Amino acid sequence: MKKLFTAVICLLVFQSYQVWSQPTYQDTTLDEQNLGQSYLQSYKSNVAAPVMAQLQQNAFENSLFKIRLDSIQKDVQLDYNEFVQSFINSYTSPARRAEMGRIMGLSKYYFPIYEKAFRDAGIPEEIKYLSIVESALNPNAVSRVGAAGPWQFMSSTAKIYGLNMNNYVDERRDPIQASYAAAAYLKDSYQEFGDWLLAIASYNCGKSTVERAMQEANAVDFWSVRQYLPAETRGYVPAFIATMYVLKYHNQHGIIPQACSMTMNTDTVMVNKFVSINSIARVLNIDAKELALLNPAYTQRIINGTTKAPRRMIIPQLGKEKYGALYSALTGDALTTNPQPVYASVPEPTSAPEAATAKSNYHTVKRGETLSGIADKYGIDVEDLRIWNNIRGTKAALGQKLKITAPGMAAAKAMKGEKALALLSSEAVAGGGN
Repeated sequence: MKKLFTAVICLLVFQSYQVWSQPTYQDTTLDEQNLGQSYLQSYKSNVAAPVMAQLQQNAFENSLFKIRLDSIQKDVQLDYNEFVQSFINSYTSPARRAEMGRIMGLSKYYFPIYEKAFRDAGIPEEIKYLSIVESALNPNAVSRVGAAGPWQFMSSTAKIYGLNMNNYVDERRDPIQASYAAAAYLKDSYQEFGDWLLAIASYNCGKSTVERAMQEANAVDFWSVRQYLPAETRGYVPAFIATMYVLKYHNQHGIIPQACSMTMNTDTVMVNKFVSINSIARVLNIDAKELALLNPAYTQRIINGTTKAPRRMIIPQLGKEKYGALYSALTGDALTTNPQPVYASVPEPTSAPEAATAKSNYHTVKRGETLSGIADKYGIDVEDLRIWNNIRGTKAALGQKLKITAPGMAAAKAMKGEKALALLSSEAVAGGGN
């Protein structure tokens, strides 16, 4: 690249010298000579000088970008070229600086999760930046073709890598589980291609597409294969390199990291019953949206745990006074101060006067009753009531038979003598309760 810039500069200088050194012909008129001098001056000031200055500036900047990328390169090759530069220009433009600052704030929560998953899988931690290209660190992101979660898994690929999807859960949205699945995919790709940039490209377009491109190009590196890949994939790898550069050198481009909008210190609760996220949020006196964002895999805001397969729920780190409220609501027992994991029963919260009535699990709507009134009667959340009964509006039809417990709860309550357990860990886990 340096040689190219040097050649262009030399050519311009040579052309300028030719223009400046043209002889003055004796047979030209004074007006023609003046016109020639005017044109020459205009060329110098408006064409040659600015172009040369810009080329010199570009040569400096380009070498600086390469030096910076070389300085942060670890296991993944960080090449510098015009494709990478175009994405750097886009991400550092005034219109996108606030967006990049917001993503930097979110990275404080999500990156520790990714790093642990990648360390455990034995792949380069710097590939964590790929999730920004995929979803801008949004666990609820869904693409136009149905890919979902922070790592944008298609359902078919997700199943291959152990992610489950059903009426209650979509593990593609779980930052922890999806990160382990992404790490496994990338490791498989690297073992096949022997090149991290090709492995990253395959994450976008699929391994078979990369294989065909390699055959067409008769090459085994990304930049040689690039022109044979789909248009989106051609920009995918440069976008990854540019993203890593921008987050590392944000100060040099006027990008200010914003505060993280996620709760940084969290606790983990293992639940082996159906538990409403909204109910837990009400008990903890926190925003239900905040709790749902910490648990994005539960698409209906219901933790669908069972005794055979308990489910993880992430909650903000609690003070002792809130642990007491949580335990009282879930178990009726006093809070234990044992630093070891504590086992406690986790029934669905119900209001004391209606506990006996709630055992019926259904309610028939009477004249004048509202959904909010019925929810209050049984100590449940009105939004849960709508979800369990597929009600879109705010009213239920007269005589309609409503479920008043989460599906599966009735069977769990019928298990006499079997104690439902939840593991409540008091250890704060930064970055999502991993």
